[in-house]
Amino acid sequence: MFSKIKGMSNTVKGILLAGFASVSWGIAGVITQFVSQNASIPAPWFLSARTTGAAIILLAVSAIVFKGKIFNIFKTWKSIATLVCYGLFGLAANMGSFYVSIQDGNAAATTILQYLAPLFILLGAFIFQHKKPVKMDIVVFVIAIVGVFLSITKGDISQLSIPMGSLIWGLISGVTAALYVVLPRTLGKENPPIVVMGWGTLVASIAYNINHPVWTDVPHLTTGAILGVLGIIFFGTLLTFSTLIYATRFTSSEVISLMDALQPVSTFILSVIFFATAISLAEVVGSILVIIAIYLLQFSAPKQGIEL
Repeated sequence: MFSKIKGMSNTVKGILLAGFASVSWGIAGVITQFVSQNASIPAPWFLSARTTGAAIILLAVSAIVFKGKIFNIFKTWKSIATLVCYGLFGLAANMGSFYVSIQDGNAAATTILQYLAPLFILLGAFIFQHKKPVKMDIVVFVIAIVGVFLSITKGDISQLSIPMGSLIWGLISGVTAALYVVLPRTLGKENPPIVVMGWGTLVASIAYNINHPVWTDVPHLTTGAILGVLGIIFFGTLLTFSTLIYATRFTSSEVISLMDALQPVSTFILSVIFFATAISLAEVVGSILVIIAIYLLQFSAPKQGIEL
């Protein structure tokens, strides 16, 4: 009996931790809207600052916890090439497209578009691994398309609730979020996740700093802007990732993935509270449909041998 109680307690702990991580991502999305729109911080400088700060923190924590083992990731040229691809096409591309999409539109819509990442993973499996779709996949695609349609048009096909540029960059953030999940899988089997993310973020930082060094053309930073950038690094990187890693000690990855739904929900709520974002019934229904579609996909994908 005590073992059962302990098991239930651990499951609850895992759910709460995973939920907290998802809400933190939602908070980071709303702060990103403040930084990009209200604080008017240009994307090139912000991305250099964010990746540099996050890389330093993640690698410092990794060095303290794992010491010299953090360099094991460089043992083979294959792992180095994989790391570079992860840093450029996963992390850097995702952070950049997510920021620009929010800058042109809003955090609520962009978060829903990025939430489609598992759908893009499934689509990639069909295209590159030749995995044939089953009936559930077709149902999921239809539900997701209807959900996105309602979310970005408010049910009126003649208009978009966000600019076309924001929609395109939001969809790109969904695709790159899929790459963010898929690319580091082989590295994650032999190295701690936080180490992989630390080095990957450093690769992204180098790329962004080559484009726009963080020490040049520094924008005017108010106290709010500085707190915003630090908040994104804290909530969007350090806090969320460390919490998720800790959550895996108490519950399964399936349960953790289901708690991802709290990210778009929390972003919607916070957007309404802090930015007075007008959310229509059609957008709410559309967002719910997208969340349902991803839930169904996460249940059916393992049976097809697809990792989401």
